[in-house]
Amino acid sequence: MLRIVGHLFFVLTLTVLTQLGGLAWLIAAFFQRKIFAFAVVYSALTVSAVWVAPSFGRVALNCFDDGPLEVQSWMYCVLNRNYVVPELRDILVETANELERQFPGTKTIVLDANFPFLNGFPLLPHLSHDDGEKVDLAFYYRDKTGYLPGATRSPIGYFAFEQGPTECSAAWPTLRWDLAALQPMWQIYELEEKRTAALIRLLSDHRRVRKIFVEPHLVHDLNVASSNVRFQGCRAARHDDHIHIQIR
Repeated sequence: MLRIVGHLFFVLTLTVLTQLGGLAWLIAAFFQRKIFAFAVVYSALTVSAVWVAPSFGRVALNCFDDGPLEVQSWMYCVLNRNYVVPELRDILVETANELERQFPGTKTIVLDANFPFLNGFPLLPHLSHDDGEKVDLAFYYRDKTGYLPGATRSPIGYFAFEQGPTECSAAWPTLRWDLAALQPMWQIYELEEKRTAALIRLLSDHRRVRKIFVEPHLVHDLNVASSNVRFQGCRAARHDDHIHIQIR
């Protein structure tokens, strides 16, 4: 009984984290060397998803590209969290190329996107990344030497907050984590305001972009107020560590 419960735990956990990992674990359970079999099967499913996902209306953002648009870490690709609908992929490529034209050497960094299959399948901990039409982008950063291409303050691009005034209280339930204990661990970079503001303006002017979530204090500081630049609410995750985009 405990063995069955253990298998179900791994299936559930791996499915929640990667979408395809639970299936890989189920297949691997039929082999003696389960961990090795899981690694092989999961790798095969992950690579196959790149080719199969377009039939379901999603495409993988290139994990090996060294151009104006890059995925922040190989981790997002290994976990199958780098999929979007083709229209969103085109918007990201177009916007990254325009930023690079305006500010040569700029690298626009993608964080969490979506899983490869099934509308309505949640990409936790996000509340809405479930249809290929949402993606998170990292802020741009600089230090005393200037702009830092491709840099993020935290290893995964999230949870390094740009502190500022907020009207949110400790409401519950909420995903608005402050993670105060982690903040001293991150790189001491400053927000690169010109590029970050230009990115938000380009996206907010695009006819296909429906919503952009950024914390109000950053909207004010960057002077990027627009009808589709919005506050996500006090019960959702903070958006002063990244930019959330939704298309129409």
